[in-house]
Amino acid sequence: MANNILAIKNLNIHYGAIHAIKGINLTIKKGEVVTILGSNGAGKTSTLKSISGLVPVSKGEIIFNGDPIHKWKAHKIVKAGLAQSPEGRLIFPDLTVRENLEMGAYLRSDKVGIKEDMEYVSGLFPILSERGKQLAGTLSGGEQQMLAISRAYMSSPTLLLLDEPSLGIAPILVQTIFKAIKEINSRGTTILLVEQNAFAALKVADRGYVMQTGEIVMSGPASELIENDEIKKAYLGH
Repeated sequence: MANNILAIKNLNIHYGAIHAIKGINLTIKKGEVVTILGSNGAGKTSTLKSISGLVPVSKGEIIFNGDPIHKWKAHKIVKAGLAQSPEGRLIFPDLTVRENLEMGAYLRSDKVGIKEDMEYVSGLFPILSERGKQLAGTLSGGEQQMLAISRAYMSSPTLLLLDEPSLGIAPILVQTIFKAIKEINSRGTTILLVEQNAFAALKVADRGYVMQTGEIVMSGPASELIENDEIKKAYLGH
């Protein structure tokens, strides 16, 4: 469909003899928040890495804004408007908070837009503004997560991939981060969210996909998935 910002068609990924992703299909419309749920090892991160150009695709297509990007290099994909905040955050610990944010914008030349986005993320996460000159490696886990999301946002993406943004951080900060995800989306950024906190993810998402052992086993509106008995049992602790 014309309003799909991303379409994954028959995606297969192999790590040597291991068939990690087995012919999945997935679409995201412009302006949506879509979540991929699944336990560890389900293939969620591999899917995101393939979209970002970090893992080679062995078969299938990834179409972003009408362009087949599955053979593109990662930096070209970022320049086209797709950014990822990776699992484990992977901030630059020996750079300051401000320098990390500037690194996010390294492919941009629109100085006015960069300044506006810097002010926006500072408002979204005021702690980053307060700690602008602090080395990023000295931040708490939750603060580093805020920085990782903000750094990805600084590339001015039309599609933002978030990999486990609530992993290993305090519950109070989880609320802050999911509130920020909604806010970023409300400004027009489409979001693909991989998350083990199924309840939080489905609360902010429009639609969801459930992965098991490299396959999509269920999909639908988030409002339906959150009420699904299988989902409740497997992911919501009911």
